[in-house]
Amino acid sequence: MADRLSQGSASSRSSDGGLDLQQFHQTFFEEAAENLQSMEQLLLALDPAAVDDETLNAIFRVAHSIKGGAATFGFTAVATLAHEMETLLDRLRRHELSPTPPMVDVLLRGGDALWGLLSFQQGLTDEAPETGPLVAEIRKLASLDSASAQAAAAPAPAASAAPAPAPKPAGSRELEVRIGPLELPQTASHLHELFEEIPGIGEMKPLDFGEPVDGMRRFTVITNCTDNELLDLFSFHVDRKLVHLMESGPGFGFYDGNPGVPALEPEPAPAVMAAAAAAPAGSGGGAPAASSAAPAAPAAPAKGGGGNRAPAAPDAATLRVSVEKVDQLINLVGELVITQAMLIQGSRSLDPVVHQSLVSAINLMERNSRDLQDAVMSIRMIPMSAVFSRFPRMLRDLSGKLGKQVELVTHGEATELDKGLIEKITDPLTHLVRNSCDHGIELPQARVQAGKPAVGTITLSAWHQGGSVVIEVRDDGKGLSREKLISKALERGLQASDSMTDAQVWNLIFEPGFSTAEQVTDVSGRGVGMDVVKKNILGLGGRVDIESAPGCGMSVKVRLPLTLAIMDGMSVAVGDEVYILPLGSVVESDLIGPDRIRSLGNNNRVAKVREEYLPVVDLAGHFGVWRDEPAAQPIMVIVESEGSRAALIVDELIGQQQVVVKNLETHYKRIPHVSGATILGNGRVALILDIATLVQAR
Repeated sequence: MADRLSQGSASSRSSDGGLDLQQFHQTFFEEAAENLQSMEQLLLALDPAAVDDETLNAIFRVAHSIKGGAATFGFTAVATLAHEMETLLDRLRRHELSPTPPMVDVLLRGGDALWGLLSFQQGLTDEAPETGPLVAEIRKLASLDSASAQAAAAPAPAASAAPAPAPKPAGSRELEVRIGPLELPQTASHLHELFEEIPGIGEMKPLDFGEPVDGMRRFTVITNCTDNELLDLFSFHVDRKLVHLMESGPGFGFYDGNPGVPALEPEPAPAVMAAAAAAPAGSGGGAPAASSAAPAAPAAPAKGGGGNRAPAAPDAATLRVSVEKVDQLINLVGELVITQAMLIQGSRSLDPVVHQSLVSAINLMERNSRDLQDAVMSIRMIPMSAVFSRFPRMLRDLSGKLGKQVELVTHGEATELDKGLIEKITDPLTHLVRNSCDHGIELPQARVQAGKPAVGTITLSAWHQGGSVVIEVRDDGKGLSREKLISKALERGLQASDSMTDAQVWNLIFEPGFSTAEQVTDVSGRGVGMDVVKKNILGLGGRVDIESAPGCGMSVKVRLPLTLAIMDGMSVAVGDEVYILPLGSVVESDLIGPDRIRSLGNNNRVAKVREEYLPVVDLAGHFGVWRDEPAAQPIMVIVESEGSRAALIVDELIGQQQVVVKNLETHYKRIPHVSGATILGNGRVALILDIATLVQAR
């Protein structure tokens, strides 16, 4: 059947003006990815000891949606695997089988295999995963365990040319289902085969001898399903707008057996409405994947017969837009900010009295540009739950392989971060979580002997702090050992001694090739990973800090900027150069009075600020800026990062402004204590300072 569907799809791509199903492929892949992610979360939340019918129904809908879309597009391997998973899930939701951990495991592995098959269909991988053994395992778990169950699940016998009327099952009802009008004869001719595969729908047979009449296909169905359930099942295969349910029986327009002569069009029953307005249009033309939504817990079945109808679904609240369009929009907003800065720069020489209307218009444009920038930037902001949701499955598999018991706790899932940073931080966080499970959490016996609970805890947290996002990976394991780290460092020829501070010792794990594992396994021990983690985080303009206490666990904090696109900054002048200080790091500024700066040994200086001495960074000397003559009245700008402060010496405060952040490494190279660059209103380039490294360097 899938081969015939594939041929039909190919036919639709010919030059005869038919519908090109390939235009719906990307929508199917996107929705299938969302569905598989939802399936994994639902499976991980499934408690075999306390079965939740709504959860089982939601998982079943995912498998059925993927199967229907894959069959329509001719993805045979995907449809076959999803069908076997659907069969097992159908038996579970009907309570013919009880969920067991092996069933959950095999369904999770089935989801992984579907990911691989879909990636292969998209051309993202060169080889499709082998699913034969997995399909056999699912079939074995789904095999019927009793003769009575076999009889209950056996399909209804095929109807003969003149079938004898059979008694309806108790509580069932008879409906006429009309599909159409259909544009593709190939799709119409295979609808009965598709519908026959829907489990639990009841007895269904065509009324038009398998041929579409006036573009319509007509079936009769004897079922216990409600109208809403039938519409959901059929809309996996065709657009929901094309599905119409009619009461059947005497006077309702049955066909008389002549496939070429349609019956009179009946009036729909008062309580049964056409499904055209039941949901927004999907893919159209029989592409089910585009019209199916991400699975959710199904609505409770309506009581009584088919007369109960759900209200029409509201218009979609979200719109799927390609990342390229969003990036283009953000780039244009960035150019608008630069143009705005140029206008503001030029307007400073105008007389505000003479050019009052122009100055007012520029000020209004500045406010509107700020609102526009905030709105556009929010489009790319994604909650951290998109990253955190990846780890329950990973920890489940990893802890089982290591023989450990681990509980994952998350906080701050709603904290938002730029999409570009989300994508780049996922791999470093994955390694940190794996490291906590492998090296931090002890085996249950060791934890009990140490007076701890047998189940270890890994906590993922995220929160905003100033203009940054802080992500913490914390575990309650054994923590880091100073002695072991120093010993391993000396073995590798690294500079290490007992006089090192704890922070310096903890940072040894970021050295390339450094590992404390006793033996190499498929989980760790090769000394790769943590150095790459730090390199990637630094490349994003962030930093990583470690805290640890022996026997109590370890905490790794990753600090990242909210976005890499636009930021608020304070412009300062040093000689003829202009530098940008991130506004979130600026505490205050003040003139430098007599005796406020004192010299220490090693050419270091400190500034006295309200009975507190802060290290001084003279930006002119630090960056080698040439001055014809010293500034008449230097200014001291107090900046703060992670609880540490420093005093920056500058010549002039220019003012606060929005700046478009440009990656300096892409166009030039990485410069110490510089996080990026921007273009000023006069067209010059100004460097954006990395306050965290400046403060820590003193």
